[in-house]
Amino acid sequence: MADKKSLSPNSALLVTFTVFAAAYFAPVESPRFAGALQEAFLMLQDYAREHVILCLIPAMFIAGAITVFLNQRSVIRFLGPNAPKPLAYAVASVSGAILAVCSCTVLPLFKGIYKKGAGLGPAVAFLYSGPAINILAIVLSYKIFGWQFGFARMASAIVFAIIIGVIMQFLFRREDEKRLADERMFRYNPDKEERSLGQMIVYMGSMVGILVFLNWASSDGNSPAWDFLYQNKFMVSTVFGLVLLFTLIRWFSKLELITWTIATRDFSLQIVPYLFTGVLVAGFLLGRPGYDALIPTDWVASLVGGNSLAANFGAAIAGAFMYFATLTEVPIVQGLVGAGMGNGPALSLMLAGPTLSLPSMLVIGRELGWKKTTVFVGLVIVLSTLAGWIFGMIY
Repeated sequence: MADKKSLSPNSALLVTFTVFAAAYFAPVESPRFAGALQEAFLMLQDYAREHVILCLIPAMFIAGAITVFLNQRSVIRFLGPNAPKPLAYAVASVSGAILAVCSCTVLPLFKGIYKKGAGLGPAVAFLYSGPAINILAIVLSYKIFGWQFGFARMASAIVFAIIIGVIMQFLFRREDEKRLADERMFRYNPDKEERSLGQMIVYMGSMVGILVFLNWASSDGNSPAWDFLYQNKFMVSTVFGLVLLFTLIRWFSKLELITWTIATRDFSLQIVPYLFTGVLVAGFLLGRPGYDALIPTDWVASLVGGNSLAANFGAAIAGAFMYFATLTEVPIVQGLVGAGMGNGPALSLMLAGPTLSLPSMLVIGRELGWKKTTVFVGLVIVLSTLAGWIFGMIY
């Protein structure tokens, strides 16, 4: 259920004072400040129009289904802390790569498998791999920036997913063992009739198919086969929708569907407010791609020229806090390279940008706690920086 705790009197007073101080001292007459405010709401509008209906809502229903219907023993078998490490991290990485979602859309899916009993390490590997190992984005990187860049991005993302997951599991293994020992956190429906593995594959696969093909992006002529699917993505999504409708009518009771809907609602209440807040803040600070907000784009670009550690670190930091919709990182980095960004910082931004964003950090922090979130974000930034620096020295 959603957290219904109210703020303490002291916390409420602090929030009230903060809002008052912001309203009192905000330089609203400054053109840059006013423009940043406008960018914040324009970015939220773009996110609502482009990603909520086609991305976030299907992802929420999948997360609810994972929590309510997916066999917990199967999750623990393949992704649990005692599962064979090669199997657990391979499943987490491959699952993320198949979905090819953005840093925000992957959040409810991550939350679903984490609550169902996945170990912290495999769950975090899935959290990283979903946005990072995007097949089309890697292909586009290969075609636009060269095979060396495309290979470096693919290899780094796969290796980083495993490294980050293993380190997180090692650092927080005791907390994770305690979490998994508390069976009260897992949702059970003892009245439901178990479905076969084949039925669950069809049910879950139909929803994944809807999510993937509704958000299928154009390759802009780089892949005719890919663009053929893009031109017919709504037809393909309709086919998956009909399959889903069949499964719901034939294999699920009315009570189960209500339980699924409630679980989806609860995920939405826990995630969406933080997500929207993060989008507003990111838009206020950095603006939409191609537009300036409080922090000028030229200022960011000036920090990522050359191939110094500082330039790579700056690119990784900028990428971590910016929000990239699926595939948008490729043209954005292409423009920055044209403006003088080095090859190393370009790779650093490519590795950190799709995986993290300020909105996703807020949601992850609420789910994992800020200690784990800080370690996760730090690992992504450090590894992205090192990968870009090494790549820049070689090429």
